[in-house]
Amino acid sequence: MRHTVWIARHGNRLDFVNPEWFNTAKRPYDPPLSEDGFEQAKQLGQRLVGEGIRHIFASPFLRTVQTAVQVADALDLPIKLESGLSEWLNPEWMNTMPEKLPIEVLHEQYPRIDLSYTSRVIAHYPETSLDVLERTAETARCLTAEFLEDILLVGHGASVVGTTQGLMGGTPEVHASLCCLVKLVRQEQGWIMELNGDTSHLTETEDTIRFN
Repeated sequence: MRHTVWIARHGNRLDFVNPEWFNTAKRPYDPPLSEDGFEQAKQLGQRLVGEGIRHIFASPFLRTVQTAVQVADALDLPIKLESGLSEWLNPEWMNTMPEKLPIEVLHEQYPRIDLSYTSRVIAHYPETSLDVLERTAETARCLTAEFLEDILLVGHGASVVGTTQGLMGGTPEVHASLCCLVKLVRQEQGWIMELNGDTSHLTETEDTIRFN
């Protein structure tokens, strides 16, 4: 039986659109989506209608939660927050473990969040580039072993790359642009990539891929 994993990156970030936001933000390392990022997330949700997804997992950062909510609304599914899909905790980007909204607060705003789910992998600050790839690879392997129905992982640039490589093996090049889609299908010989960073569902895409 085919087992499909969809992997998506969050939509555009407010601090990408307005860099000054960072200077006064209460949680500067946890920006929300920008206005166009919400539109991208809605388009992502519409793209995935009818694809048979049964579980949605998202990084606990606000921008990934907000992206996942748009998809969950379109698919009428709950959201499982998975620390293993978190942003790359790069000490060159952030000088401490980034502060995020507690899950209970997120649930009040976004009741589709499943409070009964506990993360299978925990992200720890700080991380090297190898650390984040290993952490997200482990997360993908763990979730696909436990959840045998088709699933969606909503993460960040580095976690899109790491989860894809973790399932496929090796270091395939992954086009992890904003609100992109990777589609992996498990067959007898292993996982194959049917979509690599697809953005055909978006009306607006970025010219240059940036992770931070």
